[in-house]
This record gives sequence, C-alpha cells and structure tokens, in this order.
Amino acid sequence: MDARAILARLRRGDELSAKEVRWFAEGLASGAVSDSQAGAFAMAMCLLPRSDEERVALTLAMRDSGDVLDWDLPGPVLDKHSTGGVGDCVSLLLAPAMAALGTFVPMVSGRGLGHTGGTLDKMEAIPGLTTEVDEDRFRAITAEAGCAIVAASAHTAPADRRLYAVRDVTSTVESIDLITASILSKKLAAGLDALVLDVKVGSGAFMKSMEDALDLAESLVETANGAGCPASALITDMNQPCVPAVGNALEVMEVMEALTGGDTGSLICDLTGDLGGEMLRLAGMADSRAEGAEMVLQAIASGAAAERFGRMVKAMGGPGDFVDRWRDRLGSAPVVHAVPAPMAGYLTAIDGEALGNAVVRLGGGRMVAGDRVDPSVGLSDVALLGDPVDAGAPLAVVHAASEEDASDATTALAHAFTIEEALPDLPPMVYRSVP
Repeated sequence: MDARAILARLRRGDELSAKEVRWFAEGLASGAVSDSQAGAFAMAMCLLPRSDEERVALTLAMRDSGDVLDWDLPGPVLDKHSTGGVGDCVSLLLAPAMAALGTFVPMVSGRGLGHTGGTLDKMEAIPGLTTEVDEDRFRAITAEAGCAIVAASAHTAPADRRLYAVRDVTSTVESIDLITASILSKKLAAGLDALVLDVKVGSGAFMKSMEDALDLAESLVETANGAGCPASALITDMNQPCVPAVGNALEVMEVMEALTGGDTGSLICDLTGDLGGEMLRLAGMADSRAEGAEMVLQAIASGAAAERFGRMVKAMGGPGDFVDRWRDRLGSAPVVHAVPAPMAGYLTAIDGEALGNAVVRLGGGRMVAGDRVDPSVGLSDVALLGDPVDAGAPLAVVHAASEEDASDATTALAHAFTIEEALPDLPPMVYRSVP
C-alpha cells in the first residue's frame, strides 16, 4: 500500500477500504504521507463526496492515530459540540450543570476560527487558568470537578491535526466529509458514552442555510453512531448571539450572571437546557429532552452548577474565589463607545458574521495564527431581535483597547443591525432535531 495508489483510486472514484483509509491516516500522523499528497487527498475528498462507510472509516482512523481515553467513573461520560457561532458560550454553562447532575464532561474544545469565538479563549480570559493540560491532569480535573474544558493534546488525533493544517491552505475546509471526520475524531478520542451536536444555522454561523446545516447534522449523527458513539443533533438558531455580548471576558461575565443570578429565563439558559436535556435523554437519565431540560435548569438555579464551575476553575489554575468575585477578576477594556441606532423601530436582523469580525479586528480573535488575543475587548449590551429601539439609543457597546479601534468598530457595525417599523417574527431557538 502506498499514498500514490490510494490517491489514484480516489481520482477514479473508487471506494477505499477501511484498511486503505487507516494506512493513509497513519501516514498523516507519522509523516510518511507528504504535504502534497495530503493536499491531493483533501481535494479529492472535497470534490467527490464519499460513502457513509468511508466517512466512518476515516473518522475512526484519525481517532486511532493518537491516544483514545477510557474512563472508570461513577457516571456516564458525555459531551456537546457546537459547530461555531457568535456569542456562543453555552459550553461554559452546560458543562458544570451536567457535572452537578452526576455526569462527567471531558470537553476537548477549540480556539476561535474565522469570525466565530473559541471556548478555550473564553476560559483563558479567567486569570491564571490554563487549558493546556496533560492527560493525567485532564483525568484528575474531570474526576474532581465533573467537567474539564481543555485543549486537545498533541497526542489527540494527530492525523486530523496534520490534515486540518493542509485543508486550511488548500481551500478544502468546507467538505462535509472532512468536517465530520475532523470534529468526531477529536471528540470520540475522549472516550464518550454519548455526544450531542449543536449545529448552528444563520448569519453568525458557518452554515447559513438550513439545507447545509441539515446535511452536516445528518453526517455527524450517522457517522458518530456508525463509529459506536450514540449521538443526536439539534439545529439551533445563530441569527443573533446566544448572550448580549461578543468577546471573551464579556461572554464569561454573561455566563457568571446566569450561574449566580438565579434567573434561568434567558436565551442561553433555554439553549443550555435543550442541549443538556438531550444529553440526559441519550444517557438514559431522562425520558425526554424536556424532562432533562428541567433538571439542567434546576442545577443552574440552585447554584449547584456554579459550585462545579468554581471547582473546575480552581483545578485549572484560576482563582479559588472566582465564583464569588468574578466581577473583580475579569479584565476590562479602557475605551467604551456606543453604536447608536440610526432610527426608531424594532430590531429585525443582525449580521452575526459582522459582529464576530468586528471583535476579531478589535483583538478579541486572531487575524493570523499566533496572534495574541486581548480577552477584555468585544461588544456588550447587544440588542436582540425584536427589541424596540429609539433613534440614537445604543445597539451595542464597543469595548476597545484604543480610541481608534473603538471608532473603527463603531463604523464597521453601523450596518450590522436592521431596524424596521414592524415587529418581526422571532426565530425559534431550536429548529429541529436529528434524528
């Protein structure tokens, strides 16, 4: 077996065997496959969609190219994965809520990508906290707190790490087959008992259309199930942020308000309840998603989720008193500007991608790999769909490192909000579930 022969079969449209796929994944991890061969493989996969069997084989091969965890814990090991959005900090609320209910959530997460925020960047807005931990520490934090939100190690799905870097420079990121295998190879390496996928659709998501979101959701669920991990997906709205903030520290503040404020009537709590309820249903701990959602919201309202979050933060190097003193611990930007509404009316549309890109340009994300992230910058007090606004009232508040940055962001956001005279129909939080 060799790379050239496998690439020739792909070019002809032949279906690869599981053995051929595994050989190629091992070659990606070891370096036996060159960058040019990896690029040709990615392009072939992108141009000619593969069978369900090949997608499962690629997922398992990339998972098995590195370490695969197993657990001996007194509860089910569960996880959630979001396909990326703006103001999407659900993981920070969901993981401790699920831990408070007796499940274990070893969440391997990522950093910001394009206009979307990264869960790791949000966690690292907490002073002293590190998400880069070795396997022993990952296990210890998960056992102690019930949840851990960490970066993938160099030993997690190294074949995917190599292929992803090649995809990024060969314009093959959008392949459903490769997206599916990339997401699931890392998630399944965590040794999960069940997985729920949060597939975003709308102006702030990568998937702008329901058709594309449904294709991805079905691919993820069918492949995860085919790989032996029970899974389901919720297709959820990303036409507005999940919280009225975009930016790392500012989103953490919204999470802490939800954890400690006692009010579970917000968008983020509703979505956390739905996703957590689905996780509990898959694990056999609730008869329905609705029943599970009530359990999740109770864990938040009671303060049990906040206590678990505090345990996790401390175990990951953050302040031991973070839950009690989070307002003092999170950094703030020195310059604040409002984005004024040009007219009175109702907010009918938000360009989520424009919001995300504005935060990236403020320094809250990366323009190129290796950029330093400023956790304090971003947007707060973001108006939500259906809100009535007066002319000149703030549609969002820009938090910036300099007056110039604030002015640039305010100008860029001037057309990110649509105001009309009539009250709009509001989108549902969850459009549908798969299966």
